[in-house]
Amino acid sequence: MTANFDQSLPMILHRALDATMPDYRELFAKFNLTEQQWRVLRVLWSAKKATSADLSSRTLLPAPSLVGILDRLEKKGLVNRVRSVKDRRAVFVIATAQGRALEAQVTPLVSDIDQRLRASVSPEEWQVMQTVLQKIAQSAAATASQPSELAT
Repeated sequence: MTANFDQSLPMILHRALDATMPDYRELFAKFNLTEQQWRVLRVLWSAKKATSADLSSRTLLPAPSLVGILDRLEKKGLVNRVRSVKDRRAVFVIATAQGRALEAQVTPLVSDIDQRLRASVSPEEWQVMQTVLQKIAQSAAATASQPSELAT
């Protein structure tokens, strides 16, 4: 039996994303950032430095898209690419002083939005939601590596 389209997981996730992201996007726009640029900066604020592969994995941004995002962040003076002194093949991305200063401005405002959203459900419901969505993501990732029945 197939699920009602409106109750399918993709539609539930899209509705939740469509309802929650406008506040974030409006905030990022005030700082001349896209959502993708913020995701990169957010990782760099916590990791101090990262390779493009690390950033792609953590931000869920495809490597080819990430190149352009990093180019634009570098042009804005928010990140630098630095070649490793230990392995000249490795290039790290780091937040500049200007990029780090932005953290102090943006993070409290993002936190306000996060808290407002969290307040719409109980702490237990939030935990259950996280746990269930993580299980679904892990299960989907595991089955994605297996041959599809649709291919036969």
